[in-house]
Amino acid sequence: MGKYNTKIPDWPEDERPRERMLNHGPEALSEAELLGILLRTGNGKNTSVDLARLLLKKFEGLRGLDQKPVNVLCEEKGIGLAKACQIKAALEIAKRLVQQQSRVRERISSSEDVYKLVHLRMRDLGREEFRVVFLSRRNEIIADKVLFEGSLVESVASPREIILNAVQLAAANVILLHNHPSGNPYPSNEDKNITQKIVKACKFVEIAVLDHIIIGKDSYFSFADKGLISS
Repeated sequence: MGKYNTKIPDWPEDERPRERMLNHGPEALSEAELLGILLRTGNGKNTSVDLARLLLKKFEGLRGLDQKPVNVLCEEKGIGLAKACQIKAALEIAKRLVQQQSRVRERISSSEDVYKLVHLRMRDLGREEFRVVFLSRRNEIIADKVLFEGSLVESVASPREIILNAVQLAAANVILLHNHPSGNPYPSNEDKNITQKIVKACKFVEIAVLDHIIIGKDSYFSFADKGLISS
């Protein structure tokens, strides 16, 4: 239960989330207040901010909310389909903003640049996802695509598919990425073998594989940084 049991319009003006945002900017608000503005209304018993606090507590923050599908959010009292979709839409906008900010850089210069570009999308996935970042000769981002899903062994990450996409995009360089749902980014023997297979195939058609990055929960492993890849 929040500080007040009344409706938000009955709160003192300097405590209302919208007024505080207008007077002090969105950075002055807590996550619960921001989420409360997004929800707009509570569930009868709780205000929208109280409801936001309950959601953040149950799902352990915004990251936990992001991991839950719409149907799970709809099970919460006061969260119907519309509110659940609003939450998911706002979180998706945040991810896209981060991606756009990363793309502002003229070129990729390190594994950290790539990690910042994709980690919000990949770190909490419950399945393995194989993504490729396609680059120009100056290492400018042309595109990044999800090419395979499932474990690398199951999906058999195909050099042919990577090469076809690179040719279509006129890419000179590529960076391979996949995630480990376990959270441990250290590569398996299969990861190493498939990486070398892709590197050799791409080299044959003069496409350089600059790196293979494995995304964990809050960290990553770079083949290039560890000297395990040579194009």
